[in-house]
Amino acid sequence: MNLEIKEVKTGRELKQFIYLPSKIHKDHDNWVPPVYSDEWTFFNPKKNRAFDHSTTILYLALKEGRIAGRIMGIINHKYNKAHNEKDGRFCFLETWDDFEVARFLLEAVEEWAFSHGMKHLVGPLAFSDKDPQGLLIEGFHQPVVIASNCNFPYLVDFLGKAGFSKKVDLVVYTLKVPETIPDIYRKISERTLRNHPELKLVSLTSRLQLKKYVRPVLQLVNETFKDIYGFSAMEEVEMDEFAKRYLMILDPRFLKVVENREGEVVSFVLAMPDISKGIIKSRGKVFPFGFIYILRSQKKTRQLNLLLGAIRQDYRNSGLDAIMGMHIFESAQKAGFTHIDSHLELETNVKVRAEMEKMQGKVYKRFRIFKKDIVTLPEEVEKETAKATGS
Repeated sequence: MNLEIKEVKTGRELKQFIYLPSKIHKDHDNWVPPVYSDEWTFFNPKKNRAFDHSTTILYLALKEGRIAGRIMGIINHKYNKAHNEKDGRFCFLETWDDFEVARFLLEAVEEWAFSHGMKHLVGPLAFSDKDPQGLLIEGFHQPVVIASNCNFPYLVDFLGKAGFSKKVDLVVYTLKVPETIPDIYRKISERTLRNHPELKLVSLTSRLQLKKYVRPVLQLVNETFKDIYGFSAMEEVEMDEFAKRYLMILDPRFLKVVENREGEVVSFVLAMPDISKGIIKSRGKVFPFGFIYILRSQKKTRQLNLLLGAIRQDYRNSGLDAIMGMHIFESAQKAGFTHIDSHLELETNVKVRAEMEKMQGKVYKRFRIFKKDIVTLPEEVEKETAKATGS
């Protein structure tokens, strides 16, 4: 079998890397293409600040001279230093149903990570938890949500055969929007505001107002998520880039913010109407007409997707979670949504999971991040070393 690894170095090769999944998933009904304008920004070190604190590599696999797979390797130095880790990461692994190609790609990143002093390889995990992470292991027939991976079951099997095991799972809940908000939420909300007269719920009505809250909200995320696996704090310039990416498609009705007397954001939840069908119809291209399909899908969908949420540490266990839940349910109800997707939650995040289950949420998807120790040289490298040293 004639297999070859090629490092992506040219614009043409990057284009092949970005568009390869559209060929692999051509007949995959459940696959949602990426927004390609976002992809070009993501893989551009001049536009994506995450490259500033990371070492990366992109590989294409060629079989009999034809492109047969892809993978990205990342070493997030900022994260590794903060958490005292020696982890290399792999992400954006794509192949047809061919284990040899998948193993070839994984071993290439393994060798690359080892050459940079890493002791473990984990993934799929990109720069941070805000990027798609984990392989889907349950819920293959469920609709795909933006910023989450979509893969065939065979890819999960390939990782097991290549010596990878479970690092951590992430679960996704589906919640029915109730026809009437349970009284318990109203009572807890009223009691919380009565006990904390310094707090107020902010109602947003315009994207201009929403823009004002981007940095305060993401700064709270930095504070709250700092110990969450895979999370990397965002610098202000990254916050602005994040806002630029999502602001056009966010609806101010679905950002719920609680402020204290000083105007500090102490709690928030952010959701958005599902746009997957619009992206599928646009084939991932926003222009010239793709944005019309995306905006239409926002109006037609009955699914609301949770994106982010946080409560400041000194206000936890005070009832703010009930306020957030009640008001997001109310807005979803008024807008005609029937169900909510929780997005990915670490299986170990028992507090958030308890909240989801208190609201009658059911796990309907599960993703897995895998790990493999690389404290010894991969087999092929050992052979080459032995040959070179004559041992």
